[in-house]
Amino acid sequence: MAKPKKELPMPKISSSERHFTLALIASILIPIVRGLFRLEAKGVEKLPKQGAYILVANHVTNVDALAVAYFVYRVLRRAPHFLAKESLFRIPVIGRILLAAGQIPVYRSGHRNDAPMRAANSYLDAGHSIAIFPEGTLTRHPDLWPMRGKTGAVRLAIETNVPVYPMAQWGSEKVLPQYGSKFRPGFWKPVQILVGDEINLDKYRKKQLTPAEVNEATDLVMREITALVEKLRGEKAPADLWDPIKAGQTTSGNFKKAGK
Repeated sequence: MAKPKKELPMPKISSSERHFTLALIASILIPIVRGLFRLEAKGVEKLPKQGAYILVANHVTNVDALAVAYFVYRVLRRAPHFLAKESLFRIPVIGRILLAAGQIPVYRSGHRNDAPMRAANSYLDAGHSIAIFPEGTLTRHPDLWPMRGKTGAVRLAIETNVPVYPMAQWGSEKVLPQYGSKFRPGFWKPVQILVGDEINLDKYRKKQLTPAEVNEATDLVMREITALVEKLRGEKAPADLWDPIKAGQTTSGNFKKAGK
């Protein structure tokens, strides 16, 4: 029988979003990010300058989190908080830095996520924002369109009664291909970000939702994100959201390597 994984600590909630430790970490990472790509953001005025909300975005490559974090910290002047996979927090030094920067570890399987959800709730209660990739992993779509989402973002939004804003990003695949090893950084390479209007979830903001309603709300979130990706790419997405299970793909980890 496999030995249970050690419980991970959760980040400490600071009343100040842009605290000293975060500023110190940012001072090291910002020059690095600027050397990797050039961020171009539109629709920033749609996001509240203060107060809690959830920002949901599509997930194409492992560079996405850097792009969104840079956007939140440098453009929005707020603190980036992500729900990130637990394996990152088990890496020596890296895990400590992530916690110090206010990131929340999320367990993929075999462990309840009560503590991470409490941490996310606490950040929102304190008036911070949370960034989530609802797909839960890099998209499995062959042409990198957003795929079906997981319900965590919607459940968190309903539970805390905070607004949800969709965001699309495109261009990171030119810097680092999806699960590829050919890293092609360049400060001239644009990574575009487009923010949309608040997603209307009023229909679902009630105490008890059926599983069908939660899935319906999640599909709504993913379609709002997809519509923004269409604008950035200048082309139409497939009518149906990609379902990795129906396609016989793994739902976590490197599905390309697993399929070989």
